[in-house]
Amino acid sequence: MKSQQKDIPLYTRVIMPEVTIGNVTIGGNQEIALQSMTNTDTNTIEDSIEQCKRIFDAGAHYVRLTAQGLKEAEALKLIKQGLIQQGYTKPLVADIHFNPQAAIVAAQYVEKVRINPGNYVTLGSLHKTDYDETEYIAELNKIAENLRPLIDVCKKHNTAIRIGVNHGSLSNRIVSKYGDTPLGMAMSMIEFLQICKSENFTNIVCSIKASNTRIMVYATRLLVQKMKEENLLFPIHLGVTEAGAGEDGRIKSAVGIGTLLLEGIGDTIRVSLTEAPEHEIPVCKTIVDYRNRVFADNLHTVLPFDIRPNPFTYTKFISHSVYGIGGNAAPIVIANSMNIGADWFFHDNSVLTKEDGDYDLEYILFDDLQAKHIGKHIVIEIEVEQIHHLHTKHIPEDCIIVLRYGGKKLQYWIQKLYAELHNAHCNPPIILRLQYDIESYNTFEIQAAMDAGSVFIDGFCDGLWIENQHVSESECVQLAFSILQATRARFTKTEFISCPSCGRTLFNIEKTLAEVKAKTSHLQGLKIAVMGCIVNGPGEMADADYGYVGAGKGLVHVYCKQQIIRKNIPEQEAVESLIEVIKENGDWKEH
Repeated sequence: MKSQQKDIPLYTRVIMPEVTIGNVTIGGNQEIALQSMTNTDTNTIEDSIEQCKRIFDAGAHYVRLTAQGLKEAEALKLIKQGLIQQGYTKPLVADIHFNPQAAIVAAQYVEKVRINPGNYVTLGSLHKTDYDETEYIAELNKIAENLRPLIDVCKKHNTAIRIGVNHGSLSNRIVSKYGDTPLGMAMSMIEFLQICKSENFTNIVCSIKASNTRIMVYATRLLVQKMKEENLLFPIHLGVTEAGAGEDGRIKSAVGIGTLLLEGIGDTIRVSLTEAPEHEIPVCKTIVDYRNRVFADNLHTVLPFDIRPNPFTYTKFISHSVYGIGGNAAPIVIANSMNIGADWFFHDNSVLTKEDGDYDLEYILFDDLQAKHIGKHIVIEIEVEQIHHLHTKHIPEDCIIVLRYGGKKLQYWIQKLYAELHNAHCNPPIILRLQYDIESYNTFEIQAAMDAGSVFIDGFCDGLWIENQHVSESECVQLAFSILQATRARFTKTEFISCPSCGRTLFNIEKTLAEVKAKTSHLQGLKIAVMGCIVNGPGEMADADYGYVGAGKGLVHVYCKQQIIRKNIPEQEAVESLIEVIKENGDWKEH
């Protein structure tokens, strides 16, 4: 515990200077802006216009389109004109990869361009892995020289730039100095911000993204710290890349984006789902709405110190182990009924029982704790108000603490609980019991993911117990497992990493993802990526065990880790080819 740290103001917005993107202003105390990205071919003008309209009608503040080449960049002019003619005047953003000239063209027509530092490297550096300091600086100077023409055009047209750092696409130069790490991601951003500052260009938005929620959260926290140290403050865009589809994609996004928003970090967000892009906006709204409700309640927002050993890397709080709960064990899931998939279940309002029946633990309320319980393995349930009174009772060494909570300030009370237990020289396993009264399942899953996600992403707690009277217990159990997987605290099913698709994708990724899921979802613990193209695919699937990556029209590459195993497989044969590669590597299991 670092008691020497200064006070930690939770639920307080990190104020960044305002940046104007067309008729939308972000940063400062402006509302959190929502966005999505089209998945049409940018060259299909009418299709792109209609999809932009659907996204705007859903509530987006601006929309991004891919501009991978000059032809697509020029198409943005017609798309912009067509939208204005139909009364849609909100900003457009060009997504640029590999082609600096496309960025320069697009910047004349749209209100913002997004560039990736990892793609903005010199050709000679693509295969170079070792740099001395002179070589490192020389390449950085060359990047600055290449970036100046875009900055000049953006200055002339009042166009903003989003510098978007993605995990898995860091340059060899950055990796050689900092490694493929959150620090490397943060420093890649800082270098580009310093170039922009030297050119007196401040119309900038920053983002650090990863499909791994831990990396996304830690790297963004680290970026904010480095920005403050360097006095390079700009609005922050939040997103979890390649989050997937359905409930898993929503939960993963809520964990990553929500954790940071609840800490006060973030000025604009995008939820990346492998679905129609207009479906992303309601999810964004639900995330931001809960953040706003939490921030509206100013009760209990300052901690005397931050108990986390390091907010920039994962550290599990190791408790005593009690019947396999706590210690180095993965977090358990608890329910009120047996035979619905939970590890333990609570019954008769007095006993916590392991699902296989091996153990029964007496379950008591904090007020009922007495001397007779000393030396016994018991479960003690406390409410947040009782945390202040922990010092008044002797906590048995081999107990389990259940924190029951139904409010909106969970991170505050979790840190408060751990601090009080530390001061009492007590280190029991802690189960988080969250209770909700939410009728809408979509709202419920997002709120629970933001609450519990912000706890498990930082290594707190040894179990999760979710209740909602409007939702079946089995659904609550599955939600708990999904949240634990999204925070990477416990893997209980196949994890699918899939991009939301864009104009670069040359196959039906939603249909393909559904087919891959149907045939591989029983492979517990494996991470399988389904990526639309080779622009983001190999980099953003860096954490995957296997990958299905679009290689061209009707063609697919199949990966194992970062290696291409099969090239240019016809699309209609690619799913079976993926399965064959999994089998060849010994990871296949029959249903």
